[in-house]
Amino acid sequence: MDAHLLPKIPGKPRILVAPLDWGLGHATRCIPIIRELLTRGADVWLAGEGAQELLLKTEFPDLPFIPLPGYRMRYAKTSRGLLWKMIQQAPKMKRAIHAEHAWLQKMVEIHQLDVVISDNRYGLYHSTIPSVFITHQLLIKSPFGNWSEKILQHQNYRYIHRFTHCWVPDDPGSDNLAGELSHPTKMPSIPVSYTGPLSRLCITEKEEKNKSAISGKLLVILSGPEPQRSLLEDKLLNDIAHYNGPATIVRGLPGEQTIIPSTNMIRVYNHLPAAALLEEFASAEWVISRSGYSTVMDLMALRKKSILIATPGQTEQEYLSRYLSENKRAVAMDQESFTLEKILALAREFPYSFPPVGDTGYLKRAVDELFALLSHSPALG
Repeated sequence: MDAHLLPKIPGKPRILVAPLDWGLGHATRCIPIIRELLTRGADVWLAGEGAQELLLKTEFPDLPFIPLPGYRMRYAKTSRGLLWKMIQQAPKMKRAIHAEHAWLQKMVEIHQLDVVISDNRYGLYHSTIPSVFITHQLLIKSPFGNWSEKILQHQNYRYIHRFTHCWVPDDPGSDNLAGELSHPTKMPSIPVSYTGPLSRLCITEKEEKNKSAISGKLLVILSGPEPQRSLLEDKLLNDIAHYNGPATIVRGLPGEQTIIPSTNMIRVYNHLPAAALLEEFASAEWVISRSGYSTVMDLMALRKKSILIATPGQTEQEYLSRYLSENKRAVAMDQESFTLEKILALAREFPYSFPPVGDTGYLKRAVDELFALLSHSPALG
């Protein structure tokens, strides 16, 4: 529902959850957090715009929603152009951070918010209420090596230190999904809690025993900022048109009106809600997707044979695809040299090895710590 002046219920903390607007991954990994908060009886509010708003409203149609403009960043068409494109847009990003910070000051006063949980939105911190920053990138990879990564980390921590807590969606130990991105040598000075991987998708033990993938079936999950999402879509559609087997393509475009026609063998959807997407995952032998971290968490939660294609020039995804390939979690190939025939030949011989089933207790403990803080707030008495 659209947010308006709703009366507060005594004893129920009013918690705002707001994901970044770069692709759908930041929104999807907030879903298990929102579910956990709701099981604790929290009064959860959401904020965002565009595709993220549509996705969250689909999953949680009864929760109050506040419009919040995104950063609206654009990627380049080539990997070489990405760095320059990001530099060009740096002033725009700073303005967006400043604007969302000012926006939050008003929203806390108007709606009497008790907590804000920000997934990678640097401006959503507040001086008088707990503010949680979610990120798996405590170390930001750079094409220029260690010296530039230290500078980027320093700048990243300057923003993170404005929050009261940092949640990292990964396991705390060595058997993790994000490597040195989430386990850097130097940690932030504010409290850091590892929540374990956060996936909106899960398969019960009964479903695990009963599921059976269709031999040769492909599931293609498209995501991420434009124009790279569309460039990969065009490449995959061309290859799959000649594929001798069933395939499902999910375009990652909730709310999009333009439809690509399906055929008997190839089904195309602009978006699928979690339950329908879970069915597609279960029936697929291989999943082809970007190596965005939220997608990776879904793939590992479902223990699916995956084929990862990093967004060109996005150093985080390039690192993740290499790291996961080296650890036998997934097959990886760069977008420029990708062909469906070539990658499937590699995937058929790849010795897939999946991590242990995640410990959901990490997220519960992080929320416990947050609620312990709130128990001392006079506003919740």
